Amino acid sequence: MNKIIAMVRKELIDAARDKRSVMAGLYYAIGTPLIMCGLFMVLIGQLTSPDDLKISITNPDKAPDLVRFLSNKGITQGEAGAKDLKAIELIISPDYAKQMNQGKGAEITIVADNSEEKLQNSIRRLEKQLQAYSAEMGSLRLIARGIDPRVVQPIKVNVHDQATTDSKGGMILGIAIFTMIYSVFISGMNLAIDTSAGERERNSLALLLSHPLTTRQLVLSKIITVGLFALLGLVLILLVSKVAYTFVPWQELGFSVSITSEFMALMLLVGIPVALMAACLQLFVSFMAKTFKEAQSYLTMVLFVPLALSMAASYNIAPDVLQWLPVSGQQQALMDFIKGKDMNMLQLLVSTLGTLAIALVLAFGMEKSLKSEKVIFGL
Repeated sequence: MNKIIAMVRKELIDAARDKRSVMAGLYYAIGTPLIMCGLFMVLIGQLTSPDDLKISITNPDKAPDLVRFLSNKGITQGEAGAKDLKAIELIISPDYAKQMNQGKGAEITIVADNSEEKLQNSIRRLEKQLQAYSAEMGSLRLIARGIDPRVVQPIKVNVHDQATTDSKGGMILGIAIFTMIYSVFISGMNLAIDTSAGERERNSLALLLSHPLTTRQLVLSKIITVGLFALLGLVLILLVSKVAYTFVPWQELGFSVSITSEFMALMLLVGIPVALMAACLQLFVSFMAKTFKEAQSYLTMVLFVPLALSMAASYNIAPDVLQWLPVSGQQQALMDFIKGKDMNMLQLLVSTLGTLAIALVLAFGMEKSLKSEKVIFGL
């Protein structure tokens, strides 16, 4: 144990000497919550108080009431050549007033490029308001003929939403949980590469093994060091998220998002086996690579696996069997907790044991591979 502690101290000192490389992994944990909160603030601002939509309206004098209705909804006619004028044209038929007086369907045409992504939201917004105006005019026509508009609505659907403000906020925190779990894999990645493929390129790996130190002790010390940095990234992203998410006006959307101390404690508890698996996976792949750059390329591809598992659990796009697998199982349990649901403890236990089993297999694989000269010298 003394030798393992000494090796961990040595690895930490080496990491401290290359601060820029180590901090590159921790920047994700610090910056991601801040960027997400900024995006949420902008999105909430657009949803609660959308900007005025400037479009081109042809023959506005033929439908003054429609133009007034759209203007009250923030859709107005813009000046030609103005920067805020959208490439959307609303053409009102010259016979609009005559068709409305006769109780016919008055024709209007929307001319826009629906394939342009920047215009899609504006087009949907215009279509929604036109449909609302059409429904209002339809009701007035029925009333003018002495017919109750409710006649054309044979079914009245009442929706009773049982979701609480916390459970609604859990949908947003599902995205946050995804970034937190992924930070475990990102935070220690540079250190894992440097302490394996990097040491081999510096010819210090063979020197370490020449000391009275077993391969198992060497592997354990590296796993502990990389795992500590992975957990450090998790702690940082939790602390930054707890502070940053309080500045987002969630109440504008009718729910609340808060990162409680209980959630942070559970996240750390769940993150320990994930951090061990991440450390073992990154070290194993890095030792298998022959060069530092090759290890970076391999790890970039390998990290897509936990990324895909985490995304599948976040957006419910995968079969239920994935809820029993590593990463996706832990994330599903965390999402249930944050939404106030009962966690499936058996599911969490199975996924955690599976995570530790993978870490153990990879650790034994590293121990065996480091007894080969091909791996030690990168032959």
